[in-house]
Amino acid sequence: MIKACIFDLDGVIVDTAVYHYKAWKRLAAELGFDFTEHDNERLKGVSRMRSLEIILEIGNVIKSEAEKEELADRKNRWYVDMINQMQPNEVLPGACEFVQACRDAGIKTALGSASKNSMTILNKIGMTDLFDAIIDGNKVSKAKPDPEVFLKGAAELGVQPADCVVFEDAIAGIEAAKNADMKAVGIGEQETLKEADVVVKGLGEVSVNELNRF
Repeated sequence: MIKACIFDLDGVIVDTAVYHYKAWKRLAAELGFDFTEHDNERLKGVSRMRSLEIILEIGNVIKSEAEKEELADRKNRWYVDMINQMQPNEVLPGACEFVQACRDAGIKTALGSASKNSMTILNKIGMTDLFDAIIDGNKVSKAKPDPEVFLKGAAELGVQPADCVVFEDAIAGIEAAKNADMKAVGIGEQETLKEADVVVKGLGEVSVNELNRF
């Protein structure tokens, strides 16, 4: 019996990938090389510092740990400047309605995201109050596919992992859900997210009545 739904943020509730890409591309340009959309696929579902390491590998650039921290902070400032301009109309189709439908049905809801900017985004799109628990990058130390973020979500909601279903758009996120002993709904393409229990294009294609069939 599904008692809770846990949602990743980027790619499930909103799509801030374009803002991350623009900020990383700007950083790469300042470091003297190009960062392409193809390169950007490697960063999906990956933490900020690991993303930076991948980018430095692409550009064959070596930096000290202190320099890496500064570069990551610089990128994040640019990203935050962009997300601070976000509007409620940037919520992905059906996302707000589905989260609300879960709550109306008595199903608890949580956000489970690696982003340290989750609260900023949720406030800008007007969805903060739709989540009973918010677990983000400020509350976890391990990146997906480690299940920490989802297990903490279940704990804060007071439900068993087996009674949760996770909504994720990244391979690492699906793996994290499975590692947490939770059901996983992939948001995206079947061939990419084949480890998910079911794959849909977006939350607009899911109904609360279907949850217990997963």
